[in-house]
Amino acid sequence: MARYAYVNGRYVDHREASVHIEDRGYQLADGVYEVVGVRGGKLIDEGPHIDRLDRSLRELRIGWPVSRNTLGFIIRELMRRNRLHDGLVYMQVTRGVARRDHAFPTTPVKPALVLTTKNTKHIVADTGPGVAVKSQPDIRWGRCDIKTVALLPNVLAKQAARESGAYEAWLVDGKGCVTEGASTNAWIVTGEGELVTRQTDNGILAGITRHTLRSICDSLQLKLVERPFTLAEAKKAKEAFITSATSFVTPVVKIDGDPVGDGKVGDMARRLREEYVRFSETGEAVT
Repeated sequence: MARYAYVNGRYVDHREASVHIEDRGYQLADGVYEVVGVRGGKLIDEGPHIDRLDRSLRELRIGWPVSRNTLGFIIRELMRRNRLHDGLVYMQVTRGVARRDHAFPTTPVKPALVLTTKNTKHIVADTGPGVAVKSQPDIRWGRCDIKTVALLPNVLAKQAARESGAYEAWLVDGKGCVTEGASTNAWIVTGEGELVTRQTDNGILAGITRHTLRSICDSLQLKLVERPFTLAEAKKAKEAFITSATSFVTPVVKIDGDPVGDGKVGDMARRLREEYVRFSETGEAVT
């Protein structure tokens, strides 16, 4: 079956999809992106993802390339053409094509829009054995709350983690606190049963899965505390896990080679994954 991409108004063969060499996203990382999960042919948290895309565009003063309603149509048409049942939709908006200059173009240019899809396995509630994370220094810029395509520090951190045998990197700031993962939000469960994740500020991306999980925690009447936590505290935690649109809720059983808790998937992470998977299927949080 042919695979399609959407590039600036056209549905094209994925193998032939391309943008102009002077697209500012390619030359200057002057653009933003979103990734929306798809389960059973339905988009997960579509509205919040598009809201975050809108915020990222506004923060960088990039205009919408199409209307919000039109974007929704494009997403669904691309899903239909690619017969996407389980997977993700990637969308990227850059400032557009202009003569290379660090400053914004002085003449109007149309923002560029690219969408692709990816098939993945049907994610189940079973957590599996959990994953390992590797700590890395957080060397990113000061506006990590904007979902930009400038991801080189994340790439280097993720590669260092993979080379060490870990699944994800946890980024650590100058105060020894975990900010987030290279492509996920980071959580721990204390010995007292408190769920802890860093508060949303310029230092992390306000994850959509993170936001939904907060609502699930409220419904389950779990104690959630949003605050910084150190790498040392994480290594002494009862449980740890990561969240994202592609990872859902994935337990962390090792940090820098050391076991978290008893080194096995904990009850909290298992329950939260079950509830999030249920939400992804029904669109409703537990009541």
